[in-house]
Amino acid sequence: MTRHTQYSRHKRPAGRHRGNITKKSRVQRIRPGADAKLKKVFASIGVPARKPFQPDPFQVEAVEAVKTSDCLVTAPTGAGKTWIALQAIARLRETGQRAWYASPLKALSNAKHAEFSKIFGIDQVGILTGDRKENPAAPIIVGTTEILRNHLYDAMHLGESLNTDLVILDEAHFLGDEERGVVWEEIMIYLPSRIPLLLLSATIGNAHQIADWLSGIRSRACNVVTETERPVPLYPLFFHPTGTILPLVARPASRGKTRLYKKVIEYVQARRAPLIAPPGRLPPFGDILGVLKKYRLVPAIFFLKSRADCDKALELCLGHQFLDPDRQERMSRRIEQLVSRSPHIARHRQRKHLEHLAVGSHHSGQLPAWKLVLETLMTEGLLDAVFATSTVAAGVNFPARTVILFNSDRFNGIDFLPLTPTEFHQMTGRAGRRGMDKIGFAVTVPGKFMDIKLTAKLLTAPPSDVISRIRINFSMVLNLLLSHTPQQVEELLNRSFATYQLMHSRSKRRSRKRDKFDPKFLWRDFLRHMKFLQENNYVRKDGTLTEDGTWTSQLRVDQPLLIAEAFRRGAFPEAEPALMAAIVSCFVFERESDDRIEKVFLPKILRAAFMKLRNELTPFARQIISRGFIARPLYLRPAAAIYSWANGQSWETALTVAEMEEGIFASLILRTIDNLRHIKALGEIFPGAGESAAAAIDLILRDPVAGAW
Repeated sequence: MTRHTQYSRHKRPAGRHRGNITKKSRVQRIRPGADAKLKKVFASIGVPARKPFQPDPFQVEAVEAVKTSDCLVTAPTGAGKTWIALQAIARLRETGQRAWYASPLKALSNAKHAEFSKIFGIDQVGILTGDRKENPAAPIIVGTTEILRNHLYDAMHLGESLNTDLVILDEAHFLGDEERGVVWEEIMIYLPSRIPLLLLSATIGNAHQIADWLSGIRSRACNVVTETERPVPLYPLFFHPTGTILPLVARPASRGKTRLYKKVIEYVQARRAPLIAPPGRLPPFGDILGVLKKYRLVPAIFFLKSRADCDKALELCLGHQFLDPDRQERMSRRIEQLVSRSPHIARHRQRKHLEHLAVGSHHSGQLPAWKLVLETLMTEGLLDAVFATSTVAAGVNFPARTVILFNSDRFNGIDFLPLTPTEFHQMTGRAGRRGMDKIGFAVTVPGKFMDIKLTAKLLTAPPSDVISRIRINFSMVLNLLLSHTPQQVEELLNRSFATYQLMHSRSKRRSRKRDKFDPKFLWRDFLRHMKFLQENNYVRKDGTLTEDGTWTSQLRVDQPLLIAEAFRRGAFPEAEPALMAAIVSCFVFERESDDRIEKVFLPKILRAAFMKLRNELTPFARQIISRGFIARPLYLRPAAAIYSWANGQSWETALTVAEMEEGIFASLILRTIDNLRHIKALGEIFPGAGESAAAAIDLILRDPVAGAW
């Protein structure tokens, strides 16, 4: 099942305050128009005059603060937080010191590596992302947060201190990310206090709470530097289904509340409000883009609910000619330069939309190399519009003059929930390019799932608080016990942000009856995991690791115990690299799968290897689940697709077997490679598997996957 079909199966509450849409509501032809009040606003559109760079006060304050203390910088998207990091790194390099710059995304790490290499010299900058390992001894290292966390694990095991003099955590608000926040929190807990910490974050509501926690566990001051002003002012607009652009809100009312513009109120209260599109149909994006172009509101990012909608939106732009001949020729030349490294990307089915319409589709279903082409064209100002899912709002430098919102909710993988202030501000933070725009715009488009009043409220809503997401997992337990006694681990867990937040909310909880506050919840969960590991001979009774526990600790992947058990039980096909790649992919795949595969794509050798793996691991997986832990099922389809690709079949053939979008399949391959690299690292213990894993990587890391960076 693909993610977007999962998305459509969940019942979604309709948005409120969208106008009274009835069977008699009608779709009107879009004709460009603008409210008279916008004449002065639109007149302010333009490129600001060039002037010598002058850092903002908050930037200067942060650079000074990090000289003597930890520093948490919270500022809107595009405010110039990277400049602070560059100044801090440059100061260190003057005295021969080192820096580590960690980001949440491989794509962002790649971009920062390129940027830093131009500034400091390519020989001075290394990159570590799992996919790339270049110049690892360089004085400036750029990498993902997971790699930094793993380096801290290694340093603790060896009794060494991390070889750096400053750690910069970009996108530090990821501390509150449901899935990956645990990595940020671990870094903050494990990082030696001698190493200054510079945190760069979007605006968050409880920055001082985070700083107080850090000051307590690191025994050094953590200064908070806050900037609330956007570098480019934001003006909110409303796109009336007739094609007329209106202000979304009137002047802010008293007590900080926002009031909808009177004509927007009239639309909301209308008995038969016109529709932007027939029910169940996508809006006429080409017509909407035509209106935006007329009023110089491009380039624009259209935020849509699903990957399929982003792709379909391109087809709805056909029939519109947005490029003059000279611009189209420049566009074609630039695209040819960008795709020259990859024959597959050069033949991309959506290339015609880029070349002739200056529009593109950006989402996780696209190949990383194709997304990089779009990001480059957009950053260089060559595209008029990108249709994207909300994932583009976080972490990637992807600015525009205008963002267009069609939904006021977001699917979190389980439910549809209203946008939070943080999510809303991340999306609207892409509107207005510093140094390129005097003003940015956020356009609300009415529809079934758009709560117009909510978007107006979010404009002035305070930023969300960050909540600890730390959780215990087997990899964490093994790596902590590799270098700590259980008593020392308890002390570490007592330093967590989760414990801090619970302790500081205790006074409120005490007033409630049946208080279930448990400050030791992390420790109890740690003991639960450790007991399971002891029962299965990964940890001794005294809390030290067995030989199996020691090498398993190096499997810093999603399902380390299942992979370890596969080694213990001889379930890996060590003699055949293509089979090794296929079997390892089973541990990576996270979705449900239909394993009814045509026989032509399912060789007997693959089925036999898969059945051996599943038969060997099923009893252990049941044991894991019976104890309340998670063990994902193993599916055959991803293995069949990887096996096809590893045996030299075409990309198109492998995709046919996979039944996935090519970006999802590329992600499966890259994550399989990451798991294979961990297995390769165990070559001294399992030489056959190590050699097979190394060969498997070479088989599956080829175009178009090899163009991921």
